[in-house]
Formats: sequence, structure tokens, C-alpha cells
Amino acid sequence: MRPVDLGYTMPAEWAPHARCWMAWPKRVELWREHLEAAREDYVRVARAIARFEPLTMIADPDQAADARRRCGSSVSVVSLPIDDSWLRDSAPTFLVNAEGDRAAAAFTFNAWGNKYQPHDKDAALGERIAGLAELPVFRSKLVVEGGGFLSDGEGTLITAETCVLNPNRNPGWSKADVEAELCATLGVRKVIWLPGDVEDTETDGHVDGYVAYFKPAAVLCEVVADPADPRFPIMAENRKVLQMETDARGRKFEVIPIAEAPRSAVPAGAQGYCRSYVNFYLANGAVIAPAYGITEDAAVIETLRRAYPTRTVVPVSLQDLFRGGGGIHCITQQEPAASGKV
Repeated sequence: MRPVDLGYTMPAEWAPHARCWMAWPKRVELWREHLEAAREDYVRVARAIARFEPLTMIADPDQAADARRRCGSSVSVVSLPIDDSWLRDSAPTFLVNAEGDRAAAAFTFNAWGNKYQPHDKDAALGERIAGLAELPVFRSKLVVEGGGFLSDGEGTLITAETCVLNPNRNPGWSKADVEAELCATLGVRKVIWLPGDVEDTETDGHVDGYVAYFKPAAVLCEVVADPADPRFPIMAENRKVLQMETDARGRKFEVIPIAEAPRSAVPAGAQGYCRSYVNFYLANGAVIAPAYGITEDAAVIETLRRAYPTRTVVPVSLQDLFRGGGGIHCITQQEPAASGKV
């Protein structure tokens, strides 16, 4: 039986959470001399989220004691073998049904097209975290990461061609094959395909780097201000697709522009630096938002307050996390509450 056959679906990120999952940074060749500073950024994010919902930090066995000491009593630390710390992509995607039963979907993980080795421990996290949560797990042979799709909780999924259809993930799969598997595993009825982002050489265009739902049929969509930037036409095309699309219920999308951090925010010599402002985390009653310590932060925080008027927007000032090529959404994975209750 597939999840869709049992009535399971991927809820929207604003649905109530039982907890948030994170993982302690480990891969030295990614972070290099910035590893310890990146860990401090993870601590800031974890503590901010833990003000609003339980948070469990996965840490490699030989680093669990250090993670526990640095995160403090508000964060639960669990020892588990890992390769890296991008739980949005390696953790399972949690599902719920109308009765409030929960389950987990474990897609196949190959480290963004075999970009990093080893990754076998992270590839096992879908089932291992489902086990920790004491939930049944549905396995899928489709190679896709959690940052590569967004759900409105009402039957619509947004994903990107440059990522999921990339031959470094799913050679031999047709677009129809991929779409059918996404619908069957995540319980959605319509998949909206954005062109994606060919300039993103880390994730091959994860949608959570430039799009975020703030309610059904309504999204924040990142805009590139500089027409000379090679991503300017790319983001314009993604935005155009959303403006022309309808969701699973036939509703036209409301598309609200949101800025990305300017190139001036990137430290000298930093490669693959994440400049996304939509890569935030929706905690229970809050928006845990990235802040770059620049004047542009204020306007973006105000945009988020308007988009989520019933939530507290909590900007977390970060620098070294972004050096890894991702942001707050990339390092978190929400576990929905049973029966829609906290």
C-alpha cells in the first residue's frame, strides 16, 4: 500500500508541530575552518526554535556530548551516526491522515547527485528518524530531497525541474514517472513544476531557496534586483510560472515578491553562499527568519510580518551557516502533531 492509498498527505509547514529535528554539523571538507562558527549558528537557530516547540538535535556519537553542552537544556540531543547536517534533505518527510495518524516518507538520498562522499549514514536517516519518532515508514526509490518540494497541505506540491529531473538523481525516470511517485508518496493531487535554478550548483535548484508558501494559493517568491545577475531571468521565469498556474483546487496564486540578500552581504572568498530570505522555518506561532546583519534585513522582516500576521517573526543573525550553501529551512525538518494538535 502507498501512503495515498491510506489517506496520508504531507501537511503544510504552518500546521501544528510535535517537534523540530536538526543535526549537528560534521563535514569538515564543507565547512573547513568555519566549522566551529557554523556550529554556533546552529545553536542560535536551535535555541530560537526551542522557544516555541520541542527540538531534537541529532549528533554523531563522538560529538553528542559537545552538542549537548553547547545547545543547552532547551534542546534534546540524540546520538546517531551522520555524515552531514542538512536534515531538510536527509530526514524523512512526515505525513498525516484525516484520523490524525502519522507516518514518514523516506525518499532515496544520494547527497544532491553524489556531490559528497560518504553519505550512506545520511541516506539511512529517513528510516532511523522515523524509528525514533515511532512512526511507520514508507520507502521510495525516487531520489529527491526535502528542500526540493513544498506542500500547501491541500493537495498541491511545488517542485523544480532542474533538481528532481536532473540525471544525477533520477536517470531513466520520466517527468510523468516522477510526478506519479510524488503524488503517491506525499498524497498530493497536483504537482507544479518550476523551471528551477541552473545557477545553483549545490542543490541544483531546490525550491525552498526562492519560494515559500504563506497560505494556500499564496507564496513568497524571491526576486533578483540586478538585471545583470544571471539569476535575474531565472527567477523571473519561476515567478511567471507561478503567476500563470492554479493549485489543486483551481485557485490562482497570489505571488508576493521578497528580496534576496545582496551580493555585498557575501564575505570575501565565500563560495556558494546562501543569500535567501525565504529559507526560514515556521515554528509553532513563529517564523524563525535568517538575518544577515545588513540594512536590508529590516524590510524583509516587515514583509514576513505581513505574510504571517499571527506569528512572531524572530530574526536570527547568522553568517557562517550560509557558507554551507543553505539556510534555516535547509537545516530543519518539522514533525507534525497528531490530530493537528500541539
